[in-house]
Amino acid sequence: MPETNTLSGRTALVTGGGRGIGRAISLTLARNGAAVAVNWARDEGAAQATVDEIRAGGRTALAVQGRVDDLDAHQTMVDTVVSELGPISILVHNGGIASRGRSVADTGADEVERLLRVQAIGPHHLTGLVLPGMRAEPRGDIVMISSVAAHTLGAGGAPYNMAKAALEALAHTLAKEEVRHGIHVNIVAPGLVATEMGDRLTKAVTRGKYETATDLDDSSPFGRVCRPEDIADVVLYLTSAGAGYLTGQRITVDGGANAYRP
Repeated sequence: MPETNTLSGRTALVTGGGRGIGRAISLTLARNGAAVAVNWARDEGAAQATVDEIRAGGRTALAVQGRVDDLDAHQTMVDTVVSELGPISILVHNGGIASRGRSVADTGADEVERLLRVQAIGPHHLTGLVLPGMRAEPRGDIVMISSVAAHTLGAGGAPYNMAKAALEALAHTLAKEEVRHGIHVNIVAPGLVATEMGDRLTKAVTRGKYETATDLDDSSPFGRVCRPEDIADVVLYLTSAGAGYLTGQRITVDGGANAYRP
C-alpha cells in the first residue's frame, strides 16, 4: 500500500514485531505515520533489522526487548516505549508460539500452561499496563492476532486452540469494557500464512511433500497463500479512521478457505 500519514502522532507497540506477520505489521504501521516499538524476545537481529528499515524510510522506530510470558518485564517495556516514543495508542498482540501437534492424551499440562501464558495471560497483563495511558489518548486500538485455529479447533492442537480462543475471549471482553474510553478492540484471524511458522506447519501437515507454504500457492484461494502483508493491511484498516465505528469484530483472513465462519 502507498505510504500515508494517517497514523501520524500515534505510537504502536507490536509484540513479536521483528519477524513474519509482526514485521509486516510494524513496517505497515510505520509507513503510515505511526512511531513503532518493535518488541522482540529472542531474535534481536531481526527486530533491529526491522527498525533499521523503518528508519531508512524516514519513520520512527525502536526495538524493545521483553518476552510476552515474562510478566515482570512488561512494566519496563511499557515505560521504555512511552519514554522514547510517547503514549501507546496502538497495541498489537502478535507474539506467539505453536504447540507440538500432539493429541490431548499425549500432551502434558506444562505445554498447555506455556501456550496460555504466551497467548493469553501475557497479553492480559500487558494490556492492563497499557490501558491507563491509552485511555487518555484521543483514540486507542488493541488488535489481537489470533488464528483460524480458534474456530476450526483441529485435532492435535489443543494447547494452541485453547490459547487462541482465550485470546479472543479477552478481546471481546475488552471491547465491551473499553468502548466508553474510546478504545477499539478487534481480532484478526489468519489462516495459513507464508512465514517461517507457516513453512514448518506446511511441511508437517503434508509430511514433507511440500517444503514451504508458498508451494501451496496454486491450490490456494486467489492463486496464493496468504502473505504477512495481507494481515498487516487488515491491521492498518482496523486502526484507521475508516474503522472508527468498529469494535469487538473478528476478521478471518484466509481467502475464504475455511467452510465454517462464526
